[in-house]
Amino acid sequence: MPRLTDARKELRRAQITEAAVRCFGRNGLERTSIADITAESGLSTGSIYAHYNNKADLVQAAAREVLAQRAAVLGEYAVGDTPPDPEELLARLIAAIDARVGVQTWGEATTDPAIRDIVVDMTDRMRALLHDCVTAWLVKVEHHEPAEARERATPIADRISAQYLAELLYAALRSPTEEPAS
Repeated sequence: MPRLTDARKELRRAQITEAAVRCFGRNGLERTSIADITAESGLSTGSIYAHYNNKADLVQAAAREVLAQRAAVLGEYAVGDTPPDPEELLARLIAAIDARVGVQTWGEATTDPAIRDIVVDMTDRMRALLHDCVTAWLVKVEHHEPAEARERATPIADRISAQYLAELLYAALRSPTEEPAS
């Protein structure tokens, strides 16, 4: 069997991780099996185990993926010519919520140190990116001096973060636990 290039390995890992995220969102972390991820990805069980040691590794990869997607969106907003105002920023974040996997990841973070480290790191990054977005808005749109904008951005970014997390939890709680029967 030919060996995979590093780029091909990364593509395969991404394919597996994306399938795992879909399964975790649909079935939950506990109720998702490697067989579910195998079926979702269209790959063999051997292929999955060639890229991940176990389900715990996949949960960690899924947590990184979901949180990294949020961080990427925030990063794009911060560097835009006209960053969204705080209300629009919150509305955009809420519109893109993938609540079930996010909240389940938080739950796992309470008992799994590796996932806790991922969640803490990504939460810190997201808070910093929110701060950058609000700072950019204050400078580019509201025309504040950068030093003043950085200072004023802190409480605004903290409120956006708190409201986003509350919406994330609320969205997860109102999400159905199972797919509707056809």
